[in-house]
Amino acid sequence: MQLPDDLGQLTYCLNVHPTQTWDEVRRALEGPVAYVRRTLAPDVSFGLGLRLSAQALEELRAPEARAELKAILRRHDYRLVTMNGFPFGPFHGVPVKAAVYQPDWKQRARLDYTCWLADLMTELAQPGDMLSLSTVPGTYGPLTAGAEAAMADNLLKCVAHCVGLLERTGVSVAIALEPEPCCFLETIEGTLAFFHNYLFCDSAAARVAELSGLSLTQAQAALPRHLGVCYDVCHAAVEFEDPTTSVAALRDAGVPIHKLQLSAALRVPALDTATREGLASFCEPTYLHQVVARSASGLIRYSDLPEALADPQRSDGEEWRVHFHVPIFVADIPPFSTTQDFLVEILALHRRQPISTHLEVETYTWQVLPEALRRQRLEVAVVKELEWVRQQLGVSVDAEALTSG
Repeated sequence: MQLPDDLGQLTYCLNVHPTQTWDEVRRALEGPVAYVRRTLAPDVSFGLGLRLSAQALEELRAPEARAELKAILRRHDYRLVTMNGFPFGPFHGVPVKAAVYQPDWKQRARLDYTCWLADLMTELAQPGDMLSLSTVPGTYGPLTAGAEAAMADNLLKCVAHCVGLLERTGVSVAIALEPEPCCFLETIEGTLAFFHNYLFCDSAAARVAELSGLSLTQAQAALPRHLGVCYDVCHAAVEFEDPTTSVAALRDAGVPIHKLQLSAALRVPALDTATREGLASFCEPTYLHQVVARSASGLIRYSDLPEALADPQRSDGEEWRVHFHVPIFVADIPPFSTTQDFLVEILALHRRQPISTHLEVETYTWQVLPEALRRQRLEVAVVKELEWVRQQLGVSVDAEALTSG
């Protein structure tokens, strides 16, 4: 949905649905996504936050499958806005954990997958469109050592590929690295350092010029057009970032936020016996749920919730933030709360001065939430999340307030 007043396109990420195969993607587009569009924006184009696994992408190499995808987009008046190119493999119903970062940006397979996604995106878009493609934050933290240059070179090759796509199709694709707790890109400070030292420096521009045939000046201009950040609000809140400071730091450094992912985390205001017992219902085998504890000695990080709960060094009274995406319209989950306040502040900043052109709600954990939080149908909850965002942005729920995409 194109929001008024330059507030950007608002959508939700299809990774909340099973999308491992093309058949599953088709069912999502024909079913729950169509319901959300009919409910919220029946008379205007609906921006799409697509997610395609490597398997689905391979299946879409068949011309008849791509033709069917295009027909579905036309029939429902969907307009591709952004792609989630983060999870390469299965993402629902099986243990994902740290495998979600593989292949990482050290590997040719990640580069190829991302370039193929970009190819398909340009085929689905119109000349002049500007699309975003979010991706893993380099690699999982323990696998980082000594890999910075290799990851940067693959990212620059991807930028050169996007330069070629823009020249041939008129469609601009921006790769958006998504910082996440316990990963190579974890904090905004670390992300800025990587961009400064490896991606937006003179040697990086020279490498893109060499790969693409652009002049050095053209390559310098191409880098921020095709490379930037996906600012996941849940991840930033778990890291105890300051919303205003972190957004300003990215802006001042010239690192664009190509996608603003709207999400909230589980928050434990003060650890005690009751919250320790309650957190057991959020321990589940599918996803990593990183924990950042604020102790008297500073921030302590854990790669998963069971690890944090097992640490005898953790003390009652500490504030914990848990990387468990919860519905963004929920402020309290007694005895816990959520980081909704952080998201409210980000949206207020966006309302005053737009942060990104692509806003995507992402609550992919729906199927593993405690039962008490998922008593309504998924698509009904998605509508509620998108309506909540529009309310925060002061956008009327009246469809007439929306402009055609």
